[in-house]
Amino acid sequence: MKVIAVLLGVLAVAFLAVVAGLGVSFLAGRSQWGYGMMGSGTMMGRGWPETDWRRGWESGPRRSVDSLENAEEAIQGYLDRVGYRDLHVTELMEFERNYYAIVAEEETGVGAMELLIDKRSRQVTPEPGPNIMWNAKYGMHRGGMMGFGRQSGEGLLSPKEAEDIAQRWLDANLPGREAGTSDPFYGYYTLHFLRDGRVEGMLSVHGRTGEVWYHSWHGDFIRMTEHHQDA
Repeated sequence: MKVIAVLLGVLAVAFLAVVAGLGVSFLAGRSQWGYGMMGSGTMMGRGWPETDWRRGWESGPRRSVDSLENAEEAIQGYLDRVGYRDLHVTELMEFERNYYAIVAEEETGVGAMELLIDKRSRQVTPEPGPNIMWNAKYGMHRGGMMGFGRQSGEGLLSPKEAEDIAQRWLDANLPGREAGTSDPFYGYYTLHFLRDGRVEGMLSVHGRTGEVWYHSWHGDFIRMTEHHQDA
């Protein structure tokens, strides 16, 4: 009996060690998706119902996208297709691997979603990461746990606080970079960071917890354009 008890004890300790290791990887790991609460990348952008804005959509005939103008046409076609006619593009960026767009609400000016455009196929898809997991109004957990049920600014970090958190993260992980101006979304902020005055990448800051999620899926920055709605 003592031998059995010892064996069971050893197995229990081994099991707990494995669970603990997985937990550390899950919370703090870096993968193709970047850093953050879902750092392992195993639950983002996969398995959601093919409904609403979460599905990808090919804007017109299958052909490559070779300009910011083409990318914006693809985004507009996507918004029309899924029925979001009260949203407009406020920022469009070209990266090595894709085009990226911020789409905001006409009425409030708050960011509604972040979208990616595939350069080869014109397919428009929701950006993985915070856009899906932290977006309290348009994301997977809208109104639920990950968005903390808040669609207003109540209880959220200020833009300056988010920028300060981003700068501390950059100082610790990517020294020599400077945090840019934060763009507000429902439940989080997204911002560029710069190196020697030029955009190098992007990251997001959770609006309540201060969690930082590095966007590792873009590749090198190429160019961008911004649109601001007239007051």
